Amino acid sequence: MNSKNDFNIQSTRKVQEIETMLQNFLPKQKGYQSIIMEAMSYSLLAGGKRLRPMLMKETYDLFDGKSKALEPFMASIEMIHTYSLVHDDLPAMDNDEYRRGRRTTHVVYGEDMGILAGDALLNYAFETAFKAFVTEPEDSLLIGRALGVLGEKAGIYGMIGGQVIDVKETGHAISKEVLDTIYELKTAALIESAMMIGAILGGASEEEVKAVEQIARNVGIAFQIQDDILDVVSSSEVLGKPVHSDEKNEKTTYVTLLGIKEAAKTVEELSQKAVGLLHQLPGENAYLEQLLMQLIHRDK
Repeated sequence: MNSKNDFNIQSTRKVQEIETMLQNFLPKQKGYQSIIMEAMSYSLLAGGKRLRPMLMKETYDLFDGKSKALEPFMASIEMIHTYSLVHDDLPAMDNDEYRRGRRTTHVVYGEDMGILAGDALLNYAFETAFKAFVTEPEDSLLIGRALGVLGEKAGIYGMIGGQVIDVKETGHAISKEVLDTIYELKTAALIESAMMIGAILGGASEEEVKAVEQIARNVGIAFQIQDDILDVVSSSEVLGKPVHSDEKNEKTTYVTLLGIKEAAKTVEELSQKAVGLLHQLPGENAYLEQLLMQLIHRDK
């Protein structure tokens, strides 16, 4: 990779490819229930970095994958990520009216449809992933393993588990151990899922999949700590969402526990660990390495 400019050009192209793919996997808006397809589409196509499907694809490329089962999983993980945001924004959760610079799903479609749109995206994510069995029947064992990872990392032992602890503990001080658990489950689990599925479908060994999981965990936790830092030092215009929301919701974060300087140091340490592990893997993907670094050290 020559420069940041090359990276940005590649990123833009890759995001456009993912956007097209997501549109192809969305359900057609028809039937008496077509309002739900419309709300799903509004939520899923709201822009965003498309990091999880991109990380899945880049990890798959790292292992020189050949399976056509990848695309349904790329769409699926973005649907799961999107449903979690739709539900996060609800009045009973974070009560946010704006995301990515536009009105949130429940504000546009009503709270009832906001709940149902999240439910629909989660269910449709698995309907979409199951299509991989039809696309590549001879890869059924790998697809089964990938589905196991997808389910677990999105559920009570992963993202939902992290959200549960987060919601339960908001409003009072918590220890670093509890905070680490929240970050590992709420944020890192879905990034782990993306990269592990890319590795599994790419033909990685059991050991390599474990190494990828560890890389993703470091990246996910660093990503969340960076989020804490940005919530304090950035602006709504730059982030496209409200700032100081952690303070407003009386949340313990790495910044409240350690201060900005120490939090930034932890981000640096975790990113070094991730890169060190990445270099130990047999394949090479310069774009993936740069993507992980951009993700960790981003300013929005």
